[in-house]
Formats: sequence, C-alpha cells, structure tokens
Amino acid sequence: MVDWVTVADLGTAAGTALLAVASFASTRSASRATANAERALLESLRPILLPSRWEDPTQEIRFLDGRWFPVHGGRAALEITDTVVYLVMSVRNAGRGLAVLHGWDMPAEEHSPHRDPADFRRLNRDVYVSAGDLGFSQVTVRDPTSPEFGAICAVVAAGGELWLDILYGDAERTQRVITRFVVSRSPVQDAAEHDWALTANRHWNLDRPDPR
Repeated sequence: MVDWVTVADLGTAAGTALLAVASFASTRSASRATANAERALLESLRPILLPSRWEDPTQEIRFLDGRWFPVHGGRAALEITDTVVYLVMSVRNAGRGLAVLHGWDMPAEEHSPHRDPADFRRLNRDVYVSAGDLGFSQVTVRDPTSPEFGAICAVVAAGGELWLDILYGDAERTQRVITRFVVSRSPVQDAAEHDWALTANRHWNLDRPDPR
C-alpha cells in the first residue's frame, strides 16, 4: 500500500531542493552580471597616459607665471633659469576615461619603486586629458636649493636621462595610476636646445591589481 503522506513529504522536499538550487544559480548569475557591469564601468572610466605620437601637433603650453613653451608630439620641452625649472611633456590618454592629474615625483633611480603618493608634489593647476586625446603634463621647480632643482640641472649638464613619476586618476578618484616617464636628449641631431625625447617605461595601479 502506498504511503501517500511519505510521498507528499518527499515531493515537498524535492521541490524545496530544486527551488534552492534554482535560487543559488540565479544568485550566482546575478553576482556575475553585477561584477561584469562593475568591470565595464571601471574600464569606461580608466585613463592611461603615454607619450604622444611624434606626428602629433605641437602644443603651446602656458605656465602660471605667464611663460609659454611649445612642445612637439612625443617630446618634452625643458628649460632651466637661475631660479626656475620649466618642464612640459606632450602626452596622450590611451584609456577610455578622463585623466585627472594630481602630482609628480622624481625617483632616485630609473628602476626604483615609486614613493608614497602622499609624498608627491601636488600640481598648482587642474590638468585634464580627455580619453583618446592629446594633452600635457607640467613640472615646475621654483626653489634653486631643492634636491629636485639640483638633480635636474645635473642631468641637463651631463646630457643624461630624467625620470619623472606622474600621479593621476579617473574622474571619480577610484583608479589612481603612477606612470614613470623618461626624459632624454632628442635623437634628432638638429633638435632645438629645449627639445627632449619622451618615453614611458612603467605603470603602477594603486587601487586595483597591476596588469603584469
């Protein structure tokens, strides 16, 4: 004789188990969809600065004291006076999001780790580089007694390379990046005195894993 009570209980248990499995699968699917949407959003906001192309147009950049400097594509313009170092780099934002520049630092050596972002020199003006567009980054040293002033003067005198870490992030301040640029003498023999070549050799993600 069939025990219908037992059959009913087993049916209820099976239904509950199936519902739990379906709910778990649905939750996992929703979590994956949310994670994918978040990654897509971050990717759409993410900036990445690189040297601009050599064929990019020349930019005329103004410093806060009224000085203007032309900087050619893929290069940097550098000038030293008795009291001020002027440096401007032509850069391009290869990312999808707006790049908001925060500050800069000079590492001791080309392959040394970057310093704490809190120790970077903050910019005196707001600089933004649109996604996929040409822009610039400025460095000014107005204290002749500072280590940075002496280091830059020594590099110029020796015809060596200058390393600069640029700190920037997206418009929501959620994805900060440090890019290490290298400023060196232009390989073009007839280059102007203030015309220097520009490359980038390292990128550090501060708020997410590094790509390497």
